Amino acid sequence: MSTTLYERLGGTEGITNIANDLVDIHLANPAIAPRYSNSDPVKVKNGAATFFIAGTGGPNVYEGQDMLATHKGMNISAHEFMAVLDDALEALEKNNIGQREQEEVLFIFYSMRSDIVLV
Repeated sequence: MSTTLYERLGGTEGITNIANDLVDIHLANPAIAPRYSNSDPVKVKNGAATFFIAGTGGPNVYEGQDMLATHKGMNISAHEFMAVLDDALEALEKNNIGQREQEEVLFIFYSMRSDIVLV
C-alpha cells in the first residue's frame, strides 16, 4: 500500500514546518519579499500550511481562496514565480525531504502556474 505525499512529508507537523520555513525564506528573498510587506506572517504561514496539507492528501483544513482568486490582479511575473519555486526547494531541502517528494511538490506547485502568473 502506498502512502500519500502528505504522509511522506511528515503529516501536519512536517508540512507545517516546511510551510513556516518557506514563508521565512520568502520574506528574506529580495525578489518576492516586497509582496509580503503588508502581510501578517503568522496568517501567511497558516494559509500556506493548510493549503499544502489539503493539497497533498491530508485533511481538508484549508479555508482560503483558490489560487486564481488569491493571485488575481497581483501581476506576478514569471521571475517571481520561479523565485517561489526556488524557495520551495530550499525549504524542502532544509527539512530533509527526499528527492522523489521534492519532485512531486515542485510539480504540484508548477501545475498552478497558470492560476498565479500574470492573472
